[in-house]
Amino acid sequence: MTEAHYIIGIDLGTSNTVVAYTEASAKKGEKPVVNVFQIPQLISSGEVASRDMLPSFIYLPGKHDQNLSSLALPWNEDNDAAVGEMARNRGAEVPDKFISSAKSWLCNNMVNRTQPILPWGAPDSSRKLSPVEVSCLILKHVRDAWNHEIAGDVPELMMEFQEIFLTVPASFDADARDLTIKAAHEAGLENVTLLEEPQAAFYSWIASSDDKWRDSVKSGDSILICDIGGGTTDFSLISVSDEGGDLSLERVAVGDHLLVGGDNMDLAMAYSAAANLAKKGVKIDPWQMRALGQSCRAAKEKLLSEGSPEEIPVSVLGRGSSLIGGTIKTNLVKQEIENLVLQGFFPQCHSTDSPVKARQSGLKEFGLGYESDAAITKHLARFLRRGGSMPEDLHVPTAVFFNGGVMKADALRKRIVEVINSWGGCGVREIESSDLDLSVAIGAAFYGFTKKTGGVRIRGGLAKTYYISIAASMPAIPGIPLPTKALCVAPFGMEEGTEAEITDRDFVLVVGENVHFDVLRSSTRLEDKTGDIVEDWNDEIEELTTIETVLDGEAGGQVPVGIKVRATEIGTLDFWCVSRNDDRKWRLEFSVRERESLE
Repeated sequence: MTEAHYIIGIDLGTSNTVVAYTEASAKKGEKPVVNVFQIPQLISSGEVASRDMLPSFIYLPGKHDQNLSSLALPWNEDNDAAVGEMARNRGAEVPDKFISSAKSWLCNNMVNRTQPILPWGAPDSSRKLSPVEVSCLILKHVRDAWNHEIAGDVPELMMEFQEIFLTVPASFDADARDLTIKAAHEAGLENVTLLEEPQAAFYSWIASSDDKWRDSVKSGDSILICDIGGGTTDFSLISVSDEGGDLSLERVAVGDHLLVGGDNMDLAMAYSAAANLAKKGVKIDPWQMRALGQSCRAAKEKLLSEGSPEEIPVSVLGRGSSLIGGTIKTNLVKQEIENLVLQGFFPQCHSTDSPVKARQSGLKEFGLGYESDAAITKHLARFLRRGGSMPEDLHVPTAVFFNGGVMKADALRKRIVEVINSWGGCGVREIESSDLDLSVAIGAAFYGFTKKTGGVRIRGGLAKTYYISIAASMPAIPGIPLPTKALCVAPFGMEEGTEAEITDRDFVLVVGENVHFDVLRSSTRLEDKTGDIVEDWNDEIEELTTIETVLDGEAGGQVPVGIKVRATEIGTLDFWCVSRNDDRKWRLEFSVRERESLE
């Protein structure tokens, strides 16, 4: 493989995709210079311009649409889909040819994410793509734009030969992570490492602060990362401790994957605008409501920013025979929208509050699994209670770090700090982010640099010891089941991004038929090392989960194997059985984080 010239961070966001990069040849101790790649894209019909963000939207013209030549790109004259700014703007007019929130669909296990289902709700005759194809198309646009602008005629500078750190929500499950990697591979990007978005954003703050970040935090601090993007909300906690006179950072908790964010706010604004139109006797249909939501998306960022106008007009195309070619217009008022967002999504609440579970209908429309309660502050209260319900269970942070485009609004950041302080915080302070839109990509590139050359790292070593059960090799005894032993595969404290291998003994792997693997863990046996076998553990080891699968191979075959395990940067254990006879290997993966509460 060609040695990488660049380390690239890619934030494949719900609303925007951002790319940052730094040279890979820098030496240990040097401060990396991280640049944001200006991504060429269609901004209007036939017009290409470069932007620091590529809106994560796709416009799919029909087969018989006119002026397909207006979609031509410098590297693709036969382009048949628009990605970016033009697609976002055009989507307000033709929602049945417009794809948004593909990232949210990518983690929706209620659908087949490899089947063409988007645009959701579009007629069957419409052109459609799968969530994986949409993600691939966005990444392919990024790759081709990079190769056109930076690589040029130098093959070794092409993006596919660089070291890439692709970010995902901290709470993405294993399937969503695998599908993200699949999309990257289908876009021609093979050398890809996944990194959690909240951690990447925090690395960006460290990068922008130089060594002065140590002056902004102190030992004993508990930092809440509040990441609210276009489609999701993620919470993480980082603890600060003193190790030999130097500050150490450790990620200690990750919240649930919450489908509530800017998309929900856009829809709320659209309903508010529709209500204002209804007062004037103007009714809009579901098609127009979708288009109105896209118009509100752009207006929201302007209205919630400091120094914004008192009101902004929004419009939607008319549908009736008397309105063909015309538009329906209304205004969004800044004060009304601020109240709508603050009261609906960031209400004052008690530390013991939890999101309200809506009364379930026997049947409901199929779609994304949005949270039934949009009150983000209630979700935060539940996250900080360590899974308990009493005030004494609350883990109040001492500082909060914001990320995500939604949090650019001063009023929203102030509200969250105000609510946390009302729960008993002692003057919770805000750690200022340098750029809420670009920080994740910048931090991902910086992380890649520090991983290679050394530097400050956010640790997230395993909080428990993990085992795989193995059947004992002994003669069968009537009425007595074969005993099982616990093979330690990942010891307490194993750092993310590290690997371990068991080379001093062989195991037998059964292939070609249905088998199960029991995954175990212990919070008390903290001295066990990779390869240790525990025969009698009483109550010291507990069952975590069971993986049932059929491994490739001849039915009933038995293969001598060794064991390799890797703790990934995103909270999973990659577990490999490696054949001793040939080059075959079998992979299992399980999360060590999704079942952890704050501890």
